[in-house]
Amino acid sequence: MVTLQVFKLVLILGCFNSIADGLGVNWGTLASHPLPPKTVVQVLKDNGIKKVKLFDADSGPMGGLAGSNLEVMVAIPNNMLGMMTDYATAKKWVNKNVTSYNFNGGVNIKYVAVGNEPFLSSYNGSFLNVTLPALENIQKALNEAGVGSSIKATVPLNAEVYSGDLPSAGQFRTDISDLMTNIVTFLNQSGAPFVVNIYPFLSLYDNAGFPFDYAFFDNSGTTVNDNGIVYTNVFDANFDTLVSALKTVNLGGMEIIVGEVGWPTDGDINAKVAYAQRFYTGLMKKLASNTGTPLRPNQYIEVYLFGLIDEDAKSVAPGNFERHWGILKYDGQPKFNMDLTGQGRSVTLVPAKGVQYQPKTWCLLNPKVQNLTAIGDNIDYACTYADCTSLGYGSTCNGLDSSGNASYAFNAYFQVQSQIDGSCDFQGLATETTQDPSTTGCNFTIQIVLDSFGLQVTVPVQVVLLQVLVSVFLVMVW
Repeated sequence: MVTLQVFKLVLILGCFNSIADGLGVNWGTLASHPLPPKTVVQVLKDNGIKKVKLFDADSGPMGGLAGSNLEVMVAIPNNMLGMMTDYATAKKWVNKNVTSYNFNGGVNIKYVAVGNEPFLSSYNGSFLNVTLPALENIQKALNEAGVGSSIKATVPLNAEVYSGDLPSAGQFRTDISDLMTNIVTFLNQSGAPFVVNIYPFLSLYDNAGFPFDYAFFDNSGTTVNDNGIVYTNVFDANFDTLVSALKTVNLGGMEIIVGEVGWPTDGDINAKVAYAQRFYTGLMKKLASNTGTPLRPNQYIEVYLFGLIDEDAKSVAPGNFERHWGILKYDGQPKFNMDLTGQGRSVTLVPAKGVQYQPKTWCLLNPKVQNLTAIGDNIDYACTYADCTSLGYGSTCNGLDSSGNASYAFNAYFQVQSQIDGSCDFQGLATETTQDPSTTGCNFTIQIVLDSFGLQVTVPVQVVLLQVLVSVFLVMVW
């Protein structure tokens, strides 16, 4: 007879598997000290995450994913879309980045993302004429390579491509209406999903009057009544606005995947760990309940969380928060409690293992220095080449005094430079210390160790050399 405890365990595991099967993450690599691909892949596997979305097809992450059986979405960056309008070039790209990994023990590629949010207004129409031809050529190349039935080309789009005063009034943006109709028609014909990026945080960031609680899932604030349908959060309303827009082109039942959704933890007054935890707790509960949205009730929504790891080298043009989207810190350690089963348990993600750090040495403003006339220029220099976004208004280190700001900037540069000799000087203003200057809310980072190839070291060099020698020996014997 099954005991009550075993029955509960079966229910928990069943819930976890059902969520994990549809849950993916975005793996960005714009970091000064990236974790090695195999370490990142192990983190994904340890946490039961089975899908990953990339922003290119770089050989590092692709090599790390080989043999993992994780479902992968590779990508063609926007600056390559024009090249893909030439079919021969598109075919070469597919051969190099897709079919070359299509073997037993290779990479389980399911989608090719043709660009990333190419129709943002901030791009001033740069990609309007090349995205659809590129999409068509990539799918044609996949078909000719014999993998088109299992690997689909799509275009991840920002929610900016549609709008509506209410979800039921959703329609594609006027200036790209015809283009969007052609794209979704092609996607539907090829069997590809519509991939959309939805960011409740950005709704809050871009609109000072946006109701704060409406960005979350716990139904504690504003609601929107759309002809009797009540929306309690902006995610559902945004998703259903897209459903309505698709209905206007007679594709209301088209598959939708949320390619990016998340909440940053620093770099803005609303980018806080507590808010991120609140957001993800609600999102996970929503996914676990399979409630869907009012226009697509009782349906599981496939999502890719954005993102997996903080990226200290990302552009901050959209905002300082851009470097803090990770559900894990730069070193693969959890930031906050997060239960992927959607049960709201007080648990954390499994951290990256075997991470090695630089020596516990920090670079600070030398308290003995009297002449500080050059301090401003040196802070600017440090923050040009290192991440100082935590010093901004509303951020975790915003409360430091002028000396603390200088120390934070100097240390950020020192760590990005891997503590090399001469990187803690700043015209004699700085000095090294072994005393951790971090405060309760503000962390002075110690970076992870890089090897000669720019990857973080997680195993002794002797082990790596032994593995190489064994591999060479096996190749020679073979």
